[in-house]
Amino acid sequence: QAQLVESGGRLVQAGGSLRLSCAASGRIFTGYAMGWFRQAPGKEREFVAVISAIGGITHYADSVKGRFTISRDNAKNTVYLQMNSLKPEDTAVYYCAADSRRSRPVVRGTEYDYWGQGTQVTVSS
Repeated sequence: QAQLVESGGRLVQAGGSLRLSCAASGRIFTGYAMGWFRQAPGKEREFVAVISAIGGITHYADSVKGRFTISRDNAKNTVYLQMNSLKPEDTAVYYCAADSRRSRPVVRGTEYDYWGQGTQVTVSS
């Protein structure tokens, strides 16, 4: 069964770093654009970062630009989100998503048709 499984979320102090991982079954990884989105309590889900199927194209939300880096290892069917200089406002459930219809990424979450279960990131001040 096709699935995405996130890991790496935990409690961290402001200014710290985390690396999230998203392991995908092969059927929903090869040739697909991938993305990270997040949802904080009481807020709508928002775009964080997306990456093309080969990895040459990335887009970041302004709020994380310069602090977060999305990458992928196609040999391992895994996409990563390296998060540095974390802030309390980064606290959210982070979701990995795959877009089966595109190799070039888009930032609208509604265009992604596979989603993981989410991993909690909490940044304390």
